[in-house]
Amino acid sequence: MDDAAIPAATLILVRDRTGAAPELLMVERARGMAFAAGAMVFPGGRIDEDDHAFAATIGSSAEAVAAVRETIEETAIPAALDPVPDAMTARGLQQSLLSATPFAELIEQAGLRIDHGALVPFARWVPKFHAVRRFDTLFFVARAPAGDWQPQVVAGECAGASWISAGEVLRRDAAGAASLIFPTRRTLERLALHRDFDAIAADARAHPIAPISPWVEEREGERFITISAGLGFPVTQEKLDGLWRG
Repeated sequence: MDDAAIPAATLILVRDRTGAAPELLMVERARGMAFAAGAMVFPGGRIDEDDHAFAATIGSSAEAVAAVRETIEETAIPAALDPVPDAMTARGLQQSLLSATPFAELIEQAGLRIDHGALVPFARWVPKFHAVRRFDTLFFVARAPAGDWQPQVVAGECAGASWISAGEVLRRDAAGAASLIFPTRRTLERLALHRDFDAIAADARAHPIAPISPWVEEREGERFITISAGLGFPVTQEKLDGLWRG
């Protein structure tokens, strides 16, 4: 991880649909938050010391632990847990995490384990352009747990959460009905290319997980935020003027 940025992890949870584009679990950040207030993002957050300690005991990574923990904390959806707990247990995990009970303790008490093999690394974003806070974030993709899981958000954590297709989020963004930061928009454009989780996971495995640090490039009097080609993203530039970056 970049020493100047806050280590973090994000989980893109994918729910397949017959005859339609897959849905993604997205949350709307609370308006009062310091970073990306009001933006639609994937569940996630910073990696803490407990994540490192827990990961070491189960042969996983702190990034994977944090991605699962944050998804449960923000939405009560038990991503990448084996066996899949029932809704009441998942809600109890969420409430206990919000009360600062260690995640490792909760997982052991519930007789669960983190299936870190279900988490596929997708991209690593390390933005260096101006933002209130800088994060070095590893994005994972995972299949949604079986069942009709409806996200449960907690005041102060998120303003809302929903299952929604990548194409629909992008349409709302274009219409001014949703707010997206640069990495989320680029990620949604990439996800929108695929028909199901298997295709998304195959795309993730086909590209290197190299740090993505956008830079400003000037061309014909206009400035663009640019990322490197060859990392799987179909759009690699966006005009800087009017761009909201968090």
